[in-house]
Amino acid sequence: MTVSYRQPGVVLTDRHFTVPLDHDDPAGETIELYAREVVASDKAQQELPWLVYLQGGPGFGANRFVGKGAWLGRALKEFRVLLLDQRGTGHSTPANRQTLPLRGGPAEQADYLTHFRADSIVRDCEAIRRQVTGGAPWTVLGQSFGGFCTVNYLSTAPEGLTAAVITGGLPSLDAHADDVYRAAYPRIERKVAAHYARYPQDVERARRIADHLLAHDVVLPNGYRLTAEAFQSLGILLGGSEGSHRLHYLLEHAFVRTPRGMELSDAFQEEVQGLLSYASHPLYALVHEAIYGQDARPTAWSAERVRAEFPQFDAAKTLAGDGPLLFTGETIHPWMFDCDPALRPLRETAELIAARTDWKPLYDSARLAANEVPVAAAVYHDDMYVDTAHSLATARAIRGLRTWVTDEFEHDGVRAGGPRVLDHLLALTRDEV
Repeated sequence: MTVSYRQPGVVLTDRHFTVPLDHDDPAGETIELYAREVVASDKAQQELPWLVYLQGGPGFGANRFVGKGAWLGRALKEFRVLLLDQRGTGHSTPANRQTLPLRGGPAEQADYLTHFRADSIVRDCEAIRRQVTGGAPWTVLGQSFGGFCTVNYLSTAPEGLTAAVITGGLPSLDAHADDVYRAAYPRIERKVAAHYARYPQDVERARRIADHLLAHDVVLPNGYRLTAEAFQSLGILLGGSEGSHRLHYLLEHAFVRTPRGMELSDAFQEEVQGLLSYASHPLYALVHEAIYGQDARPTAWSAERVRAEFPQFDAAKTLAGDGPLLFTGETIHPWMFDCDPALRPLRETAELIAARTDWKPLYDSARLAANEVPVAAAVYHDDMYVDTAHSLATARAIRGLRTWVTDEFEHDGVRAGGPRVLDHLLALTRDEV
């Protein structure tokens, strides 16, 4: 059933679609997709071109805007916007610890999750585009992992696109996950150094918290086991525009005096569990490294293995000396499936995904070299989540792609920059700047 309703300045419509789980088997099992159509109130009766938004992740549903927040207001000046909950996320058929056992055991769950990468998401887009636009091509806006999906779109179905806009999401076309994380850890270290330069008082605070966690078994109210490594993973905040400030405010109220001595405060624990839990987005943990799989090489817990090449991230070794504790960033580790109650039942499934050796290529270099779709990409200088050098190499490999390289924004520039980022990138696709 299609339902429309209003928020300030916009009309929203719930859209539901049925697509094959495996697009190579269109007569087989199906799953449901949800998307929210958004149009400006004063344009609700007009024929407008479409823009489909592909969220970052993997594993996150589309943004739940209220009104015309962030980039949406700019888009609504000329488009109807489709905010797609990619398969397995949001209001689409979910994939989590509660639903995946319906598939069977870990082997069946792992097989199922191979259909949740960029290639399947793009084929979903093509399947629903015909229903939404009547077959007309649309513009795609891909943020972060949504940009990875967009490059796959350009590789496999460019006829479906009028233009493509990518923000912080130009992937390497051929890097293994190991290459991605070898490039990532030095970037993460730079972000941590910048944080401590801004907030030098946090050096001692972070060391004190990690030292407490090495000496105590701390279980958060939701059952999450907070280890020193888990605490370090809060560094993922440092890739966002306000992340350094959020981390600082979190650290400043970590401890409280109790009859048993100093303990981690309830307020600190409550905020940390919200930041670390994967209950709302388990696919992020399950298939994150799989988004880099393109050949017979397993990802094999790449971030964990590569971290061993950077001993400065070892909390125990750091605390044995007097150096600053290094946080980590957008990395998934096997211990997360022990610490997080939302992931524990999926540990064996995750192991099987990490061991897979049958990943299919996601990008077609020859087709990208012959690209005719207008494309523009924002590349954020020293982006913590996506390597700048990898992004620029890919930009050179896509015919006609125009880049906007900037250090004005972090990875979330399309949100933090309001209408400016989308406005500039759309102008680039039209040769207006």
